[in-house]
Amino acid sequence: MTPRRLAIGMSLWAPNLFSGIRVRRIAEDWTSATVELHVNVITRNYVKTAFGGAMSAMTDPYFFMLVMHQLGRDHVVWDTRGEIEFVKPGRGVLTAHFKVPREKAQELRDRAAGGVKVLEWFTTEIVDREGDVVARVRREVYVREKKRVRAPAAS
Repeated sequence: MTPRRLAIGMSLWAPNLFSGIRVRRIAEDWTSATVELHVNVITRNYVKTAFGGAMSAMTDPYFFMLVMHQLGRDHVVWDTRGEIEFVKPGRGVLTAHFKVPREKAQELRDRAAGGVKVLEWFTTEIVDREGDVVARVRREVYVREKKRVRAPAAS
């Protein structure tokens, strides 16, 4: 799977497509992604601002996906929980940038060596077109080296 294909697929995936969520870019080296939420008649709440569930959904899988693709098939990686702090009403197009530097991925690989369970929090902000923070989001990612990779115990 290439980053471009994943971005297109995630944008066309029904939950994102009908929630106004578009993946604008995933870096070729899997270190970053940019996702937009288009607030419109379908994606807004009762008071005509961004629905909180849509803002949470726009941040759901991206940190774990960036980590997973950097670590490769030798690790189990998934999203375990998330927190969102709503700062101001969101209108128009909202954007979230996700970054997982190579150094962070290597740190997670090292910490998970031997099958150790690693939990790591990542943060991002959702901003409007003016650059004002609409929400702060934290996502916890689980990483563990797969059993088939671990060296057998010495007898």
